[in-house]
Amino acid sequence: MKSDPKDCLYCTNNETLHNLMIEIAHLRVSRVFLFKEQTYYGRCLVAYDEHVNDLNELSDEERNAFMADVAQTTRAMQKAFNPEKINYGAYSDKLSHLHFHLAPKYVDGPDYGGIFQMNPGKVYLTDAEYQEMIEKMKANL
Repeated sequence: MKSDPKDCLYCTNNETLHNLMIEIAHLRVSRVFLFKEQTYYGRCLVAYDEHVNDLNELSDEERNAFMADVAQTTRAMQKAFNPEKINYGAYSDKLSHLHFHLAPKYVDGPDYGGIFQMNPGKVYLTDAEYQEMIEKMKANL
C-alpha cells in the first residue's frame, strides 16, 4: 500500500519523526537519523530524500547513490560504536517511503543472533549522551 507524501513521516518532517529520532546528516540522496530508542546502541536509519516505495523504483544511478549512503553510514557506525554486526531492515509495509533501519548487534547484547525489535521502548538516553553519539557519527561520516 503506497502512502501519500502529505502523510509521510519523512516527507513532512513532523513532530512524530522528531520524537522518534534525531537527524545527524544529509548525504548524497538521503538523510541519516539516530534513533532515540537505543536498545541497539548506535541504531540509525537512512531515509531516501524523495518519496519512493522501493529500491526497484530507482534508476541504477539513484539506487547506487542510496546504497552508497547506507554503506557510508554503516562504516561510520562501525568506527563509532564497534558492533559485532549491523543488521539491515527495509520493511515499509505501512509507511511506503524507502528507508533502511541499521541496528548494531553486540555479542551478549539484546537479540544477538536473532532479529532486532522495531521499537522495544526500553533504553532512552540523556540529551548529552545523544549528542556524544551524533558527534562520533559525524566524525566518521
